[in-house]
Amino acid sequence: MRKENKGAVVEQLKSYLNEYPHFYLTNIEGLDAEKTAQLRRACNKGGIKLVVAKNTLLRRALSESDVDFATLYSALKGNTAIMFTTVANAPAKIIKDFAKDKKEESKLRLKAAYAETGFYGADQLSELVSIKSKEELIADVIALLQSPIRNVVSALENKGEKGGEAVAEAAAE
Repeated sequence: MRKENKGAVVEQLKSYLNEYPHFYLTNIEGLDAEKTAQLRRACNKGGIKLVVAKNTLLRRALSESDVDFATLYSALKGNTAIMFTTVANAPAKIIKDFAKDKKEESKLRLKAAYAETGFYGADQLSELVSIKSKEELIADVIALLQSPIRNVVSALENKGEKGGEAVAEAAAE
């Protein structure tokens, strides 16, 4: 690869690092063409940008970034595919789905990950899956806010059946 091309790849990786708040370093070595196509389709469907890059170029892009990614350098061995995403747990769910197929378990592996909340190692896949997306957190907050309102509305609807006691009980809750 020519020096100009290497510089362009590093700049592209740096732009992805700035654009996406989360990324996963994975090893896809050993995936056949069919499984690789399935992985790419799953990534596209989930809004994940899947990029394969040389470790030296990725290390250079990471070192030129504003964030200190030195913790991830040890994961830059062998083949590396990077999954860039705006939803922190989306790549983890894809990796976990691929791990369900026992034949493919060793072929798609998490090496390391960076989410806005910090760095994760290869052994922390279950923690990454459990990270809630912004949309999931908003839905949880809305559900919590709606619960008392639903109690009052339910009490008002039952007012005719039980009298005014239900309204007083709902207001007390």
